[in-house]
Amino acid sequence: MREQPRPQPQILRQRNIYLPDDLVINNILTRLPVKSVMRFRRVCKSWYSSIKTSDFIDTHLSNYKDSHDNNGYVIHMPSVRNTSSYRSPSSSSSSSSSNTSIPVCTVAYDRTFDKISDVRIPFDVNFNQIVGSCNGLLCVANSGNVIYLWNPSIRKFKKLPDTLLGQLDNVTLGFAYHPENNDYKVVRISSTPFGAPVSYHEIEVYTLSSDSWRRVGITLTTTVILYDKNFPLPIPLVNGALHWISCIAEGEENHKSRTIMAFDVNSEKFRKLALPHGSIDENTFQTFLASFKGKLAFITWERSEQPGTQYSIWVMKEYGVVASWNKLRVVPFERVSHCSAFTENGSLLVCYINDQVEEPDFKFVLVDTETLHEKKDPDIQQHSYVATFMESLVLLDGANTVAD
Repeated sequence: MREQPRPQPQILRQRNIYLPDDLVINNILTRLPVKSVMRFRRVCKSWYSSIKTSDFIDTHLSNYKDSHDNNGYVIHMPSVRNTSSYRSPSSSSSSSSSNTSIPVCTVAYDRTFDKISDVRIPFDVNFNQIVGSCNGLLCVANSGNVIYLWNPSIRKFKKLPDTLLGQLDNVTLGFAYHPENNDYKVVRISSTPFGAPVSYHEIEVYTLSSDSWRRVGITLTTTVILYDKNFPLPIPLVNGALHWISCIAEGEENHKSRTIMAFDVNSEKFRKLALPHGSIDENTFQTFLASFKGKLAFITWERSEQPGTQYSIWVMKEYGVVASWNKLRVVPFERVSHCSAFTENGSLLVCYINDQVEEPDFKFVLVDTETLHEKKDPDIQQHSYVATFMESLVLLDGANTVAD
């Protein structure tokens, strides 16, 4: 009787398996971390071409969001050029030129601000402002009205073309994703510290797909004054609209009242949203707008009944419905504390101004607004802009981009 051949070991059987490129690209590569995907571009020309397509980039982004639903990250960047915000790149070379300090921003966990990694800032900016963050793409501007789009994950950036309005002393900027067209927009509005009225020629919009600016008119019948008073928080993008705290003047006597102006990214039209009733009084020092778990949040910094100050956080449960404003919680502080950031998951980063000579001028404290637990030493040491962050391949297929 003829002896039957022995079965091959599992590892040998696997060598005979052929996986079509389409299966590997669409079902495997689209689920890998960005760093791994970038390495796999080098396998062959067909993979390189496929990974750069908008379909692959969009699928990878969708898979990332599905698998990281509860993992929040932030990125923070020093607001001014400061040697303490620099890192010396590690190098085994003894050359002194390799030890030049470079500016960095930091990727960290949303709730704790524990550092994950530092990322070198690839362009030269003396004053950094994170205008906004959408799908891992950052919009960064400096005091000279130079604007960049930058994806730290793939180390690519793009300098925006010159604006139509040119150099302006005071501007407010917003950054948004336009899902209907799978596009990104930068909104630039002239403003003054004294609140000069905004006219039709003082608003312009940049669109990534066209790589150009357009002027946009404002169609409200009342006089509108848009303030750039959300500093240092980015202008929030909620429900497809960017939101500014504003003042409107109505009637023959120009009666002024505060409101929220929402710029719809799709229609490029403004609409008014009322503030929470009774949220502002003579004890209010400052107000902010933010995004909290995808909903519009209104934050007031005010004098409290006890010694010290407090932050009151309001959330609009149903977008556009004034009656749905809900006072979520009040966060008290015994000392003067300036708001530096408010994250999607409700972490409030504040800066204590110290009145004791022997201590540093300021220090940062991170507060979980749900538990009121304080983390007294978050991994941040200076005034910074903070934005949400995620890994993505956005801008990989972009034209006129620069690789770091």
